[in-house]
Amino acid sequence: MASTDLLITPVSSKADLKAFVDLPWRLYANDPNWVPPLKSEVYGLLTPGKNPFFDHAEAQYFLARRGNKVVGRISAHFDKLALAQPVEQGMGPGTGNFGLFEAEDAETGAALIAAAEGWLKAKGMTRVLGPISLSIWEEPGLLIQGHDHPPTVMMGHNSAAYQPMVEGAGYQPVKQLKTYELDITKNFPPLIERIVASGEKSARITIRKVDKSKFDQEAAIILGILNDAWGKNWGFVPITDAEVAFTGKKLKPLVFEDLIMIAELEGEPVAFMMTLPDLNEALKPLNGSLFPFGWIKLLRWLRKPQVRTMRVPLMGVVQRLQSTRMASQLAFMMIEYIRRNALAHYSATRGEIGWVLDDNQGMNAIADAIESRVNKIYQVYEKTL
Repeated sequence: MASTDLLITPVSSKADLKAFVDLPWRLYANDPNWVPPLKSEVYGLLTPGKNPFFDHAEAQYFLARRGNKVVGRISAHFDKLALAQPVEQGMGPGTGNFGLFEAEDAETGAALIAAAEGWLKAKGMTRVLGPISLSIWEEPGLLIQGHDHPPTVMMGHNSAAYQPMVEGAGYQPVKQLKTYELDITKNFPPLIERIVASGEKSARITIRKVDKSKFDQEAAIILGILNDAWGKNWGFVPITDAEVAFTGKKLKPLVFEDLIMIAELEGEPVAFMMTLPDLNEALKPLNGSLFPFGWIKLLRWLRKPQVRTMRVPLMGVVQRLQSTRMASQLAFMMIEYIRRNALAHYSATRGEIGWVLDDNQGMNAIADAIESRVNKIYQVYEKTL
């Protein structure tokens, strides 16, 4: 179709925003592996005043139309906290992002990316890192491997057609984020079992469940470990207190005490592992809405989830212990304890760990040692403006 038929406009009204949110339902109508998000959650993500990301970020959304038909969307945004990060860690001065990218065809994709780049350039950005939707802590990267099965909770899914669109716009791969899957019905290899048993005999080590009645205190402990553990990782951007509260409120119904472990060494919290039952298994049939009866089904499911998959979205060991045997031992112990609980109490048979940076040697080695395999790869790209 001729490009003169294609119109790219900024989202500037409630009707535009609704069209922006609704588009994936049409584009993925025939994709059995797409999981419709709750529309209320998407609006919360996109709306300044609701999402504390906008306390330190600016964004502009764009729609692509042919006639009256919406055929694509994209966000252009930059995070002031990311701009203050060291360049060698992936972000840094002049780095903006695009995200929330959907396009019906290559012409639409190219025009949307160009619109996002134009907005970022006008805001003084000199480089684009993407796709990132919207924060690095939400859905970073373009799915380039693993389109044949649904994503787990808080993971992205996109058309395989988008990779050539992004690369055709001049973007170069800069970092891969991997997820690993494993059969949790099987015991870990004997070596790992011996490492866990040795840790259990050590008076120095305590692995404990979180206490949900002290939610805020436990969240603060986990955040402290996370900021220390991930502080030098590629793509790291500090999380604000407001973002912790926002995310905590969303995740609290998914927090089950026996699925989140804190490791203490001589009484000091030094590592944690967070595991979530795969909410996507419950969300998929709801088609994005809790009404009229979806909320009843979801509340019932949340009381005692019985799921196929458990996802480990976050795991961290303080920097002073990283690259030591102790770090691996604590990780294996937390994984094993959660594996047992997931089997015994939630009927789970499959685990997914991720995302994991492609150059995170410690985490990749742990994933290999427990005989997991890469099941999805998300690619982050960059381009100089």
